[in-house]
Amino acid sequence: MTGFFFLVAVIGSIVAHPLAFFVLFSFFTLVGLNEFFLLTAKNDSRKKNILYYILGMFFYFLVALIGLGLIDIRYAYLILLLLPVIIIFELFRKEGAGWNRIGIYFTGFFYVSLPFGLLNALFVLPDRGEYVIGILIGMFVIVWSSDIFAYLTGSMFGKHRLFERISPKKSWEGSIGGLVFALLAAYVLSLFFTELSLTRWLILAVIIVITGTLGDLSESFLKRKAGVKDSGNIFPGHGGVLDRFDATLFAVPFVFVYINLF
Repeated sequence: MTGFFFLVAVIGSIVAHPLAFFVLFSFFTLVGLNEFFLLTAKNDSRKKNILYYILGMFFYFLVALIGLGLIDIRYAYLILLLLPVIIIFELFRKEGAGWNRIGIYFTGFFYVSLPFGLLNALFVLPDRGEYVIGILIGMFVIVWSSDIFAYLTGSMFGKHRLFERISPKKSWEGSIGGLVFALLAAYVLSLFFTELSLTRWLILAVIIVITGTLGDLSESFLKRKAGVKDSGNIFPGHGGVLDRFDATLFAVPFVFVYINLF
């Protein structure tokens, strides 16, 4: 039931309007940042570090609004000020500056805020002046197809561990099964969404599966280091935002670069 409503919310916001998607993922960004900070800086007070949440959301708004074409790309220069602002903030902390804290929160911006912001940019293709929905819908469909069928084929045929040190349950058989069904999903998507040719859809599927798998492993590594099973509990039975979007967060920058450069 959770998965169903999650699917309806994400796909529904894409179909409804880019701003609906923007608002929904503003919420996911805030929750995702909170989960990341709780996993990596457990002893920090959220109240004392509210500036980091503000900067993380500012980063999301900046990337998303530039991507949607609602503000000029020149405002991207403000990203250059993020690290100096964080360092200045730490310098004037009464309890003392922490360089580790600087690294943790700065990483959170690029792990959570940046990819969620870039998702909004996928509404706009470089050679088109209007909004399109095919790339975004296709990305989520490919990620979900890969996840579901990697789990199913891995459960039935998995014998060779993919990365046992980080994720003992993942297998090469499951990963290959996920890739096969992701390619099938890409073929079906090419019949409905002509933003990309069949070849480009298939290449996109390969990029998403490979980087998404690495994203899944990265989030497993993050949780293992924090000693938790799930990053949060906002989605009953599915964990937190980082659990639900682990593959997406890692894949988005690669998809964005592929779409815009190639």
